[in-house]
Amino acid sequence: MTIDHASADPTMVEMIRREILDSYDEEMELGFEDDRLDSLEGATESGLDRRRYFRELLRLQHELVRLQDWVQHKKLRVVVLFEGRDSAGKGGVIKRITQRLNPRVCRVAALPAPSERERTQWYFQRYVTHLPAGGEIVLFDRSWYNRAGVERVMGFCSEADVEEFFRSVPEFERMLVRSGIILLKYWFSITDEEQALRFHMRIADPLKQWKLSPMDVESRRRWEDYTRAKEDMLARTHIPEAPWWVIEAVDKKRARLNCISHLLEQIPYQDVEHPAVHLPERVRHADYIRTPTPPEMLVPARY
Repeated sequence: MTIDHASADPTMVEMIRREILDSYDEEMELGFEDDRLDSLEGATESGLDRRRYFRELLRLQHELVRLQDWVQHKKLRVVVLFEGRDSAGKGGVIKRITQRLNPRVCRVAALPAPSERERTQWYFQRYVTHLPAGGEIVLFDRSWYNRAGVERVMGFCSEADVEEFFRSVPEFERMLVRSGIILLKYWFSITDEEQALRFHMRIADPLKQWKLSPMDVESRRRWEDYTRAKEDMLARTHIPEAPWWVIEAVDKKRARLNCISHLLEQIPYQDVEHPAVHLPERVRHADYIRTPTPPEMLVPARY
């Protein structure tokens, strides 16, 4: 939208300015969240210049909007799996991917622990219900690979269950790809020292302590068990139809940019032409009088 500043209503210009600033502030709020964590004792600064990070992130988010339009236009079905250790940064990149997208097109599937009924179903059944229809993108914040990771390490399934999973998952994923689904799998890799640091930062931050579950704490003790399980999983499920992509995630900002730029490269997309939008004149009726809102219904204006 272009504005003729010479003739524009000053009030309208101010409203537009506030709207633009509010849009930028959405991203700044996420940035401040990271800065608050980085300022805690023991934290390290990202090696990426902050201005460059925001500039690149906004550029990539613009490309994600173009990708979203293409997915809708071509009725594509896209599934992206995000796996990694606790605190590896999966949630952070998912936030940045979805921040400016239409939630009706791009949605997140973050499944809780299976119910008693779900435990008796075919293992993949509860994940299948979240797969996309045409024109949709689904981001799995953890996925069916729970069986090869947390369930295996914490003893929530038997080794026979794990072996059956490894036999089944390549065929399951080949079936998804044959059906036309675009399937991408990302593993976020961090070091032992980096996870310890992030856990300590969460312990020290009252706004982040909820992220540290008893299961997360136990996972620290079983770091080597998780490493063996991860290596086995990558070796046995890295197939040509659905390969694993490893994101070096010690630097959170670089990891986000690298992941989003790589995702964009995996799906060829083009611009989609949209018809011009023209707001019609509002219908006005001489007998219409807007009813005042009763004072007792108003939220107190404390700010």
